[in-house]
Amino acid sequence: MLVMVVDTATAAVTAALARIDDDVTLLAERVTVDARGAGELLAPQIAAVLAEGEAAPGDLAAVVAGVGPGPFTGLRAGMVTAAALGHALAIPVYGVCTLDAIGLGLPGRALVATDARRKEVYWATYVDGLRLDGPDVAKPADLAFAGIGVAAGDGAEKYADVLGVPVEGPRYPGALALATLAADRVRSKAPGETLTPLYLRRPDAVLPGERKPALQ
Repeated sequence: MLVMVVDTATAAVTAALARIDDDVTLLAERVTVDARGAGELLAPQIAAVLAEGEAAPGDLAAVVAGVGPGPFTGLRAGMVTAAALGHALAIPVYGVCTLDAIGLGLPGRALVATDARRKEVYWATYVDGLRLDGPDVAKPADLAFAGIGVAAGDGAEKYADVLGVPVEGPRYPGALALATLAADRVRSKAPGETLTPLYLRRPDAVLPGERKPALQ
């Protein structure tokens, strides 16, 4: 079965075409690191991977989308695109925690941290690739976990000196890992899901409060 994979939860805008049968095979992938370009980049990348894989939209059996955590605007672009594609083609859409895709395959106790801006990181801890704690958002200096042997993610790289953990894993979520985490649902033709974004905090832009009178 052919599956479209999209993720915009980090600075890496990702679209990929994967085949899921007994194995998970990546047929084509486009990744552009641009923290503010998800809205413009994702649709052309989807078209490009379909062309490279010699597939048409109607050949797709499902869509896999990273659901964060991530900043509001970037994350929303990928999830809206995934939901719209699934609706237009009448195929199921499956969500995957973006941190889980980075953590998949990390050995032992590991920390995954991605850049949350505002001098914070989105984080989760893993044991042999399985999530133990998180996801959550925090300042790097507030993260202290016993027994963590390795860290991964762009947040871990950015704050490596603060975290004090060797950074060895992937910087951004890989499309193959995202597809692998959804593979059992794709194979079983599980019902599609309503994508729920992991924002973890309020967006930067908020409605202004009620204006106070000038004279009191």
